[in-house]
Amino acid sequence: MSPSTMSSRPDPNHPDPTPDPSPDPPPGHALDRPALLAALRARIARLDRSGAALEARGDTALPLSPAIDAALPWGGLPRAALHEILAAEPGAAAGFAALLLARAAGPVLWIAPDPDAWPPGLARFGLSPAALVLVRAPRPQDALWAMEECLRCPAIAAALLMAPELDLTTARRLQLAAEAGGALGLLLRADTEAPAPTAALTRWRVGSAAGDSTSAHDLGDPRWKLELLRCRGGKPATWHATWRAGPGTLATDEEPAAPARRRRASA
Repeated sequence: MSPSTMSSRPDPNHPDPTPDPSPDPPPGHALDRPALLAALRARIARLDRSGAALEARGDTALPLSPAIDAALPWGGLPRAALHEILAAEPGAAAGFAALLLARAAGPVLWIAPDPDAWPPGLARFGLSPAALVLVRAPRPQDALWAMEECLRCPAIAAALLMAPELDLTTARRLQLAAEAGGALGLLLRADTEAPAPTAALTRWRVGSAAGDSTSAHDLGDPRWKLELLRCRGGKPATWHATWRAGPGTLATDEEPAAPARRRRASA
């Protein structure tokens, strides 16, 4: 994917006839920001034909699960705010991030030096590939610029930035951008033993947990260890949660599991 373009994965059933607006820049060359911003606006316009702000933007918080929502001061994860995810296990953290992006309900962006997100895999967590825009920004300053512009755009539901630690000034600027545009902002980065202070509203550590499958040929539903390390106005907490792809629910061990679907008898 071109560093100077933004695109979602192609859909063979709905081909995008619009060509990339500009060729690849030389390695290490700065992004053509006006061209990139124009490409983003065109892509978002195709995702949101109405051109209006998201109707769901009126919701103040995204629901996660009854147990987790009850522990958060806002009754869920607030929109118009910056949240940090530390990846104790990369696959688990990416799945949790995809779940949050999906529940933002609208066009979302995944910004990274070289995005390796696999849309069909993220779709398992409710994130439609049609709503996902991947942004390749090799230079940190370009990635931060793209993140800030996206968070300020009222037509965008959420934006994720894969980046190392950010200084407090930069993080506060992203928080202000999220407040201005109303989008959900996610920072996804590798876990460390002693994370630096953050301006994010919440900080999570996400790792994998042992599954409940008894079959060697079936890994079962994804299970995560979710640690809420920091929560403005709340307290740290830990949950073991299972993502049920069928009903699209996140169930913690404190909550009763949904009844299993009865399988049809084989002919």
